[in-house]
Amino acid sequence: MANLEAYQEYQRIEDYEEDSPPGEEDLLLHVTEGLKDSWHHIKNLDNFFTRIYHFHQKNGFACMMVTEFFELIQFLFVVTFTTFLFNCVEYDVLFANRAVNHTTPGQNPLDRNKVTLPDAILPSQQCTERIQDSSWIIFLLIMAGIFWLYRLIKVFCNILSYWEIRQFYIKALKIRMDELCNFSWQEVQDRLISLQREQQMCIHKKELTELDIYHRILRFKNYMVAMVNKSLLPVQLQLPLLGNVVFLTQGLKYNFELILFWGPGSLFQNKWNLHPKYKRAGNRLELAQQLSRIILLMGVANLLLCPFILVWQVLYAFFSYTEVIRREPGSLGARRWSLYGRLYLRHFNELDHELHGRLGRGYKPTSKYMNSFTSPLLTVLAKNFAFFSGSVLAVLIALTVYDEDVLTVQHILTAITVLGVTITIARSFIPDEHMVWCPEQLLQCVLAHIHYMPDHWRGNANKSETRDEVAQLFQYKAVFILEELLSPIVTPFILIFLLRNKSLEIIDFFRNFTVEVVGVGDICSFAQMDIRRHGNPMWMSEGQTEASVYQQAENGKTELSLMHFTIKNPRWQPPQESSVFIGHLKEKVHQDAQTGPSTQLLLSEAPLCTSLLSNESGSGPDNLLASVLGHPVLTASGLPGRDRRCSFLPQNTAASAAASVLASLSSSQLPHGSRSRSHSLLPFSSHPDGSMYRSDRTVMDSMSISESHPRSNALVSEFASAEMSLHAIYMHEVHQQSSQPQRTSGQWQNPVPMRDLHSNTSSQARSGHAANTSMPTTLPLGGWTVEEEEDEGEEELNSGPTPKLQGTGSSC
Repeated sequence: MANLEAYQEYQRIEDYEEDSPPGEEDLLLHVTEGLKDSWHHIKNLDNFFTRIYHFHQKNGFACMMVTEFFELIQFLFVVTFTTFLFNCVEYDVLFANRAVNHTTPGQNPLDRNKVTLPDAILPSQQCTERIQDSSWIIFLLIMAGIFWLYRLIKVFCNILSYWEIRQFYIKALKIRMDELCNFSWQEVQDRLISLQREQQMCIHKKELTELDIYHRILRFKNYMVAMVNKSLLPVQLQLPLLGNVVFLTQGLKYNFELILFWGPGSLFQNKWNLHPKYKRAGNRLELAQQLSRIILLMGVANLLLCPFILVWQVLYAFFSYTEVIRREPGSLGARRWSLYGRLYLRHFNELDHELHGRLGRGYKPTSKYMNSFTSPLLTVLAKNFAFFSGSVLAVLIALTVYDEDVLTVQHILTAITVLGVTITIARSFIPDEHMVWCPEQLLQCVLAHIHYMPDHWRGNANKSETRDEVAQLFQYKAVFILEELLSPIVTPFILIFLLRNKSLEIIDFFRNFTVEVVGVGDICSFAQMDIRRHGNPMWMSEGQTEASVYQQAENGKTELSLMHFTIKNPRWQPPQESSVFIGHLKEKVHQDAQTGPSTQLLLSEAPLCTSLLSNESGSGPDNLLASVLGHPVLTASGLPGRDRRCSFLPQNTAASAAASVLASLSSSQLPHGSRSRSHSLLPFSSHPDGSMYRSDRTVMDSMSISESHPRSNALVSEFASAEMSLHAIYMHEVHQQSSQPQRTSGQWQNPVPMRDLHSNTSSQARSGHAANTSMPTTLPLGGWTVEEEEDEGEEELNSGPTPKLQGTGSSC
């Protein structure tokens, strides 16, 4: 009965009554009228808008085609060069294990010349014979040749496809190729929306909205973000000794998308419609068994192809990273955002360039936070390893300077290289002696850019457990390379033993969280950013949402995504429920701003705060964030370098500071349901009252359609990002106030460790009243406690038609 109750809670979201006209795929046709190019009734708008976006992001036709051409050449080079190394080189001669006679009839046999490269290369005839004698090599070459021909045909098709997109930019959007780099995506998007009014690219809607275009481009990515948010994909593994490990690679992600979205037997019957049978609950068990078989076949296929993929991965990694490692061994110690981190931190309806820019701004503060953790014992060992290795390396370098013949000694170059790598690795564990230990403040800087942070990180930024969880999002490059090398081996087992067990949950997820939008097709309902259907009462949407605990997005994903999309697309008109939420948020900002520090005080401290937090001269957006992030430090404990530790004030300090800055940027008080809000932040110089920023909708609108102000557009984008960072800080602080009990003795209560979260009972998860309990309920990265699967004998859920929605219109 517990399982039945759980699945009854997990029921289908109610839908709107409007229906999309049937046969959309048959009505969307590309029409050309004589010699006049037109783009009426595009057959596949998903593909069309995606190509337009990629064309803009990859800087036009020439750059895209040259890139694809060199990818073909690169693949051909790797295959050819590898075959040559295995079959055409005499390694006994190259390593001087076998002597080569260079003497002439009148020359002393003991006087031999040095071995040259041509001596170690076999003649072409002998090399060809070796290849022909190996059936295994011939088979691999045939497979590689077939794959290369497939890529060649695909490149040829892309040339034709993107040439049409080039013509579309020039003739329809009136953007010349030499000016493409001066246009932001928002400007291209505005022209697309205007073009829809002239040429009906989509026949079901007279006008397109920004959200419609985002839905088309990000249809499948929004599903992936939602499944990670709901912890549906099996990417977290419990391994002996290692504990909780996140494993998501390019190969595994490719298999997920192949199975669910566009491969043979996928859940979608075309690019924009979920197959009707998955929209009914009556045959959910049968569909789950069918999906399980498809996953099994895909896992077996990956297992059979494992040797070939593994060889390619090893060769590609060898040719790509060996020279970099030799030249810069420390590059392996650099960090990058993991694939899991990019999905976990991604907003709904966030395009690739928006995500990359946001995470790029968060790279430095996250690196500082991760580097602030040091082990005293490891530091002592690293210093001694560096000393001993450096001493030996210094002697070898001195000898080679004195006499270059030392380099001819066997393995001397190898020793120099290994010692250099050892020194570089050892020094990476030695902390900077001038480093300030301030983890809470650094983690707040990280939050300003990444926008998402589990509740139990707050107050525990100095714990190694928190650092380990951040490392799941921000991994070492060496870990990334190792995971990609292991991916061909691990992926089949994840598919066969883990993903298959989630077949029923996946079927239920796509049925429960798929809605049909007129003129767009089937999308993930979370991508609608509907506060009423997917809001979380603990994230300022209390009284405005009807969502059960299963329908709520975790970690405030719905609310933060709504604010992000609204700021990035100021002309978008949100639906009524979203407008009410935005109005409620702005009213609370004004209320909290009345008890906060003055904006003039915050902005006057901004340059110093920026200097303290980033050691760089701050620009306008940097100063804006630093005024909020640095203010608690200055008011609490003075300059942070005095005792090498920064105290952390109660969360309402940062909330009131953020509210003060946000309120000063707002042009007017926002009533319920209205749309007057701050759309952009622009510099305002030489203002007598000392205010440095103001809100100006008119200026922003004029700049967004201008073709001669790329620098100003970039500045507007930076200020929009800073505004979103302030909202993220403020919303997290308010969420903490509503969900966490008050601290006693200046300390937060200990959170539930991530590894113990799955032990929570389902009844506690269904209660949804964390604010009323003495211990806050914390969730792992991704949230959503996994419920037990329903037995096949249990009653099935009520079914209904697919919902149909009217399209809604610096580092610190």
